[in-house]
Amino acid sequence: MRRKWVQFLLLFLLIGGGIGFGVNYPIQTALVFNDGESGELTAFLPLKENDYFSITFTHSIHLTDVVEKYSVTEDLMIEQYEIIYEEFGIGMPNNAGDGEEFVYEDGKYHIKNMENRFESLNIRNGEVVSNHRLAWTDQDHKDTRACCEVPFNDYFEPGDWYKVKMDEITLLDYWKGERISE
Repeated sequence: MRRKWVQFLLLFLLIGGGIGFGVNYPIQTALVFNDGESGELTAFLPLKENDYFSITFTHSIHLTDVVEKYSVTEDLMIEQYEIIYEEFGIGMPNNAGDGEEFVYEDGKYHIKNMENRFESLNIRNGEVVSNHRLAWTDQDHKDTRACCEVPFNDYFEPGDWYKVKMDEITLLDYWKGERISE
């Protein structure tokens, strides 16, 4: 009788350990949005290296769109490669840095060829002017307008801030967070 109890206990531990390992094993890379206060996973967007995304927000002073474009590097860093805006003003660059290109196209200012690399971004969803948008596409289409765009307010509370980074998510993360999709 004792031997059967030990076998049952070992089988239970083996199955429980397998399930525990399985739900905590990374299943894919994603752009993750962690609550800035608690650090808890709020939402995620499945992306991989060489994919592109952009964040568009309405500037709170001059009320025009600002588009920040990013790519995912091979080492899963976030690289800003372009910014587009319509008005000079508070918080907006007035020229390009070394190796960058400042151009005026279609009524908008562009700073291109940027190579600003980040491990993470701190982003506050606008509260007064709450019009942030997230767009993304895969490695074959650098123009993020060509694919998918969603309003931040579909996933995030106005006024809250988030730490955004590339990370490997587990099955448990997949169940806990909200998948961002079109």
